[in-house]
Amino acid sequence: MTDGSFVGTPAMPPRTEVPRPAEAENEASMLAFERPATTAPAASDAPAQPEVGPTGRPMPSFPDPRPVVAGRPARVVSMCNQKGGVGKTTTTINLGASLAEQGRKVLLVDFDPQGSLSVGLGLHPHEMDLTIYNLLMQRDVIIEEVVVPSGVPGMDLLPSNIDLSAAEVQLVHEVAREQTLQRVLAPALEQYDVILIDCQPSLGLLTVNALTASDGVIVPLECEYFALRGVALLKTTIDKVRERLNPKLEIDGVLGTMFDGRTLHSREVMERLVQAWGDTVFHTVIKRTVKFSDATVAGEPITAYASSSAGADSYRQLAREVLARWPGE
Repeated sequence: MTDGSFVGTPAMPPRTEVPRPAEAENEASMLAFERPATTAPAASDAPAQPEVGPTGRPMPSFPDPRPVVAGRPARVVSMCNQKGGVGKTTTTINLGASLAEQGRKVLLVDFDPQGSLSVGLGLHPHEMDLTIYNLLMQRDVIIEEVVVPSGVPGMDLLPSNIDLSAAEVQLVHEVAREQTLQRVLAPALEQYDVILIDCQPSLGLLTVNALTASDGVIVPLECEYFALRGVALLKTTIDKVRERLNPKLEIDGVLGTMFDGRTLHSREVMERLVQAWGDTVFHTVIKRTVKFSDATVAGEPITAYASSSAGADSYRQLAREVLARWPGE
């Protein structure tokens, strides 16, 4: 070995530096506790899917109503269902109060001898001097003498009590008995924007009077099987009134009430309702809550008693949806 290398061992080639990728340089330069920065995923160009509402359909956005058109007669709407306990009176009070919040001047008509609408607004049924019974049966009584304030700004009430039950018998012998309510409400059409009639739970002469006087019908329907069964009979009655007495009558919508989305039964009834009535069913659904009972005891609409509650929000949304369906609104 003259040059310090082993005999027969080839000489090592000179070491060359291989360039490292930039990513590797960045990783090497980072401290041990640093995490590599991640880039946010690119936003999808696909449009956002609309929220599905309790009815199983996409929930639309209801615009704020336009200002009231001056000089237009009131729209008369009946709350009608021959089954009791489905939310007719609750809907009449709270929809009326919500429409009043939207700047509409509202008249509520208690057309049920039980007088639940009057009691629900704090009136005592046996302390009324004049009721809608006197307006129907006495020619010398005018509507201004019977209307009372409801306690809600912009909303008045035509009260009722058990005396109204006698009117159904007495009207049988009257000429044009089905148009009696229409006749006595005629002066109020120029004074109000909306008139809501709370019908009794039957399809008798009083209910036929209400349908004859109305432009539209709202059908509150409890999300329960027995309530669903009777709707076909109600539709038959509405069709007969439209054909024989009131050609302008139309169904404004079917309103699901007392809905409990936690139960399979409520969801199935709502599904059947949408299958049968389609877009006639309101997107707004009134869910079951104890606040409605508390508001009734207090003699106030829920929009005043529990203004920030989910029930109050539901009826405010219903008011916007109803106004969006009405022609000219």
